[in-house]
Amino acid sequence: MCDCASSQTPGAGPFATGRTLVEFVMSAHGGAVAGSALPNGGLQSTCQGCGKQFVLETFVQSCPACGGVHAVSPPRATDPTAIQFAGADFKPARAA
Repeated sequence: MCDCASSQTPGAGPFATGRTLVEFVMSAHGGAVAGSALPNGGLQSTCQGCGKQFVLETFVQSCPACGGVHAVSPPRATDPTAIQFAGADFKPARAA
C-alpha cells in the first residue's frame, strides 16, 4: 500500500512546495504518477513563470507558452491553489 499521502508534514512529500513538490511528483511511484490524467479534466491554471493561462491536465505538465514545469500532488489534485512551479530555470530529466 502506498503511504506517500499519509503525512501532512509541511514541506515534505505531497505537501511540499515549489521545485521540491514538482520533483516529488515526478518521481512518485517510479514516475508513473507524473503523466497520469488529473480527475475532472484538469485544473485551470495560470503559469507561474509567464502568466499565461492553461489547463493542467496531468500531475506534471509544462506550460504550453513558456515550458515552465508545474505540478500538483494526488491528494490535492482538485485544488488549483495547490499547483506548484519548479522555477524558470528547472529542466526536468525527462519531458513533462
